[in-house]
Amino acid sequence: MEREQHELYEYARKRIKQKKGLYFHFVLLFLVSLFIFVSTKIFNFSPDANWYIWLITVWLFLFILHFIKVYITDRFMNKNWEREQIDRLVALQQKKIAELETHIIEDTSKQEQQL
Repeated sequence: MEREQHELYEYARKRIKQKKGLYFHFVLLFLVSLFIFVSTKIFNFSPDANWYIWLITVWLFLFILHFIKVYITDRFMNKNWEREQIDRLVALQQKKIAELETHIIEDTSKQEQQL
């Protein structure tokens, strides 16, 4: 039972670390975007070009990818999902091995009957 509790603790710690990184990413995105926007408008730094909008848009897209990874992908593809997939693949392999063994037994019995 102790091993299961340790795995649950490690999973919870990993999830908290992921969420903390996502929240930090959001705050950094917000503050830097605000700073870039305000400094561009106040100091009239290249007023004809809207480069800062492209920069913020690309960064927002990266943040959305980070959000999807933390809240969608990693939430459903966790340790339990991995175990289920491993168990399913092991069961398939065992089934194939059993089928091969029955084929071998059938072939040897046929050969014995022919002799």
